[in-house]
This record gives sequence, C-alpha cells and structure tokens, in this order.
Amino acid sequence: MRLYRFITQGIIPAILITLILSGSDLLFAQTQNTDNLYKKPLVEVLNEIQTRFKVQIKYSAPQVKDKWVNYAEWRFRANVDETLANVLTPLDMKVNKEKPGVYKLKEYEYYRWEVQDGWNYLDTLATKYHDKASWEKRKAEIKPELYQALMLSPLPAKPVAKPIITSKRIFDGYSVENIALEILPGVWINGSLYKPLNARGKIPVVLSPDGHWEKQRYRPDCQIRCATIARMGAMAFSYDLFAWGESMLQFKYEDHRRSLAQTVQTLGGIRILDYFTSLKETDTTRIGISGGSGAGSHCILMTAMDNRIKLSAPVVAMSSYFYGGCPCESGMPIHQCGGGTDNVELAAMAAPRPQLLVSDGGDWTAHTPQHDFPYLQKMYGYYGVKDQVENVHLPDEKHDFGINKRIALYDFLIKNFKLNGTAVKDKSGKYDETKVTVEKENALYVFGDKGEKLPKHALMGFENLEKLFPGATK
Repeated sequence: MRLYRFITQGIIPAILITLILSGSDLLFAQTQNTDNLYKKPLVEVLNEIQTRFKVQIKYSAPQVKDKWVNYAEWRFRANVDETLANVLTPLDMKVNKEKPGVYKLKEYEYYRWEVQDGWNYLDTLATKYHDKASWEKRKAEIKPELYQALMLSPLPAKPVAKPIITSKRIFDGYSVENIALEILPGVWINGSLYKPLNARGKIPVVLSPDGHWEKQRYRPDCQIRCATIARMGAMAFSYDLFAWGESMLQFKYEDHRRSLAQTVQTLGGIRILDYFTSLKETDTTRIGISGGSGAGSHCILMTAMDNRIKLSAPVVAMSSYFYGGCPCESGMPIHQCGGGTDNVELAAMAAPRPQLLVSDGGDWTAHTPQHDFPYLQKMYGYYGVKDQVENVHLPDEKHDFGINKRIALYDFLIKNFKLNGTAVKDKSGKYDETKVTVEKENALYVFGDKGEKLPKHALMGFENLEKLFPGATK
C-alpha cells in the first residue's frame, strides 16, 4: 500500500517503477514453496530445460508472455520429452520436434494425435458394428447429429433468388462462366463452372471445392483440373470455402478460422447441390465431389451428409489421427456425433458409393494404406463392393494437388462416370493438360475486379452473419 501511494503521488520516479515491479516478480519467482505453488514464469522454466537437457526450444515472446508454471521444479523428469509434456500440458501447449535436440513451442493441437492413438480410436469405433445392418444403424445415428452439430437442423430458409452468372468464355473443348449462389440473405458462395462444349444428353457434375493453398481456386493447377474434367465431358464447379476468394469481399480472412465457417461452407455445399440437381441437363446419378486438403475434409463431410453425392474423392485429407488443422474442418462438434467419431468413420458413410482416397508420404495421410484404408475396405465389404473404395498412395510426394494426384482423379472419374479419356490424352495415351487456358485471377470473379458488382443488400461482417445463427453466440 505504501509503495502504491509513493507511486501515485510521484514520490518514486517513473523510471524506477518498472525495475521495482520486475524485481518483485523476480523475488516472487525465487520464493519457492507450497505457499506460492512453487510457481515460475514459463520462459524461465523453458530456459532451465534447455540448459539441463542441452536442447534448443524455439518460441516467440507472445507465446510465453504472462504464462506461469505451477510446481515447476516438480515437473522435471529424467528425460526431456516427459519433462516438456509435464510442463506444457497444463498450459494447453506442446512442442514439435523438428530434429534431434531442437523443439518448437506450439499451442495445443487438439486436432493432431499420435498415429497409434488415432488407429486405436478407429479400432474402438469399429467394435460398434460388424455387418451391414449394424453399420446402417450407426450411420442413422450419426447423420442427423451432424446437421445438429452444424446448426443446420432445420436448414435455414433458402433465399428466393436467381443465381448471378457472368458471361461465358469459350476455350478448347470447354467453357467457363462464374456463378454466385445466395445461400443466406445477402450471403453468396462463389465459383466458376467449367462445362464441356457440344455435350449431348445428361451431363455429370463434379463439385470441386478448393483447399487452403495460396491463390485458392484461381491457382493454375485448380483451373487445369476443372478444365480437364470438363474436356472429358463433365461439368466441374470450382468454388470458394468461406472467407476465401470473393467471399472476402464480405468477410475478413480471420473469419475463416471461426467455427461458424464450417457451418456456412457446409450450407454452401448443400445449396450448390440444390442448384445443380435443379438443372435439366444434370445427370443426378453422376454427381461427384473432389477437393484437396481442407476441401478434402469438406468432401468427406458433404458425402456423409448428402446422398445426392454419388462419388467422393478426398485428396491428401483423410486420416484417423488428424482432424483438420482449421476450424472450417473441425470447429463445430461434428466429431462428437454418435458418441464420438473421426474422419475415417465419416468417410465410411460414403459406402457403397465409389470413393477414391489419394494420399502421400509428406503429410497426415502418410500411413493411409496401413490402417485407415483396410478399415474402409472392410466397411465396403459389408455391401459386397470392397473394390468400390480405392487408395492411390504416393509415398515420395508431399501435400499438394499435383499432376499425379490429378491423374488418379481423372482415372477414377473415367472409370466410374464413363467420361471420355481420349479427349484429354495424347497419341501415346498420356494425359495432356496443355490445351487448357489458365485465366488471370480477375477473369474468375463474379462481382467485378474491385467488388463493384456486389449486390447492395450484401451482408457485411462476421458479427452480422452470427445474427443469422442465434445459437452461434451462446
């Protein structure tokens, strides 16, 4: 109290205040007993771990600011890994081991498990069913709960609005036009429709949500993939996830990392299905979905929830030990449905519809062939169609939607949707993507180069979006 009075009355010079306060913190930290819970600043504990175990721990000042460790000295063990776990777990933090002796401090990643933990959990889930009948009962339990978890039960009223469609551009064997669908009052989901020229009869559709890569659906490899699918005879609709692409005319980038993002983009997928199934030219028996990374998680969820999807191809996405590193994949409690589930069990809900899993050696799909894929084969076996689920594993590749991953998708679509592969192959039988025109980014915009065509009643800002979902702010 006396110190406080001296400070407020200006008796102690301001320049000394910081020294006094920091000194008092230091004194507190040095007073180690049960009265203060043997408390130490996290930064001091990390430094002590580095010294004692001769390791390096990378961290930033904001990560350790104002964080304290109770019973700090009591948390040390004989090895560094156990010590780090004891110190960081109560703070909802962890470390990633970059190489021997070098660690990087991270916030607790609820969505990332140890491989064996994920496998064990999937094995536990698998004890809930043993044949088609018991699995169908399990699916019937999970599916309505997915809608509830996403606050989509019941579905919000659909706006009575026509799609906004730009002029069509004609290319070699296909056309492109941009489309915006109003999914909520003043909220649009935007995309580009790649369509085959001179198509006859009913046309299949491949929904192509885009993942978390830079430039989103404007990327060359995304345009190439969708155009090639169109040149083979299907419509490919490439669309933005929430608060990505043109959605950022209405929302901020950081809004994509809000839990409601998963709800909005799932609703967007449902509205897209509503639109394409309403078109006379659509072959509703051949509607597929394929996306990579976070969009692959979206594919799995959409296929589990909506039977209008007849084929699914999640790329570098599905894993029993990784639930998606973005709230748009796991921000809402979908994985608590049915008493607990995971992305592999959700992928199994596609059975007996054809499903392709593309995995690689450089991300969380590295172990797909060892455990997760055999589980899915067993599930498809309940329907007598074990060969309807396939896995193309590329052990020497990393997390992308590169040429070999696209080839796997093309092959799968040709096989199951009877597309015209010869239209996109050269004389030697290899896929030829060189006839695709990669457009400039602004050519794929619906609302103009600077958003000047965005309708006047557009809903702006996340706080206004939340008002459309009363449960989101509780």
